[in-house]
Amino acid sequence: MLDRLIGGYCRLLSWLMALGLALMVVLVFTNVVLRYAFSSGITMSEELSRWLFVWMTFLGAVVAMREGSHLGSDTLVSRLPRAGKKLCFVLGHLLMLFVCWLLFKGAYEQTLINLTSTSAVMEVSMGIFYACGLVTSVSVALILVHRLWRLVTGQLSEAELIGVRESEEEPVIVPAPLK
Repeated sequence: MLDRLIGGYCRLLSWLMALGLALMVVLVFTNVVLRYAFSSGITMSEELSRWLFVWMTFLGAVVAMREGSHLGSDTLVSRLPRAGKKLCFVLGHLLMLFVCWLLFKGAYEQTLINLTSTSAVMEVSMGIFYACGLVTSVSVALILVHRLWRLVTGQLSEAELIGVRESEEEPVIVPAPLK
């Protein structure tokens, strides 16, 4: 149930990122044409594009976490016995949860500090800009807690314990060396 909810949420984020990218392309292209052809431009084009880019980057980190697409190395973990893989999985996820807390704390403080400040061109609260850290940290933390829950309840396969993928395919399990 929760896996389907997280999957739907990440599909929504993917659509929002695609929409943001399309909007960025239209804004920047239109602005370039207006500047060169008509010596004018859209004032908020650069600032809005920058905001969209930052939000897309942070939302992309959530989707990449869900899909296991972040960079990693499985040289050591793939050669460990199942208990070692579980230990590394738990330690890694606890460290990532700590980083989520740090990101949340920093983004929360920046959002509060900048809530009453407005951006130079759009004159919108700068708190919105920093809120992307809040969304990302909470979303990634929920994904991590869900994975830990799946481990505790025995729903996690050995391939998922490694968590590094060669390509868009299923996780690759490197066989142990022959003795």
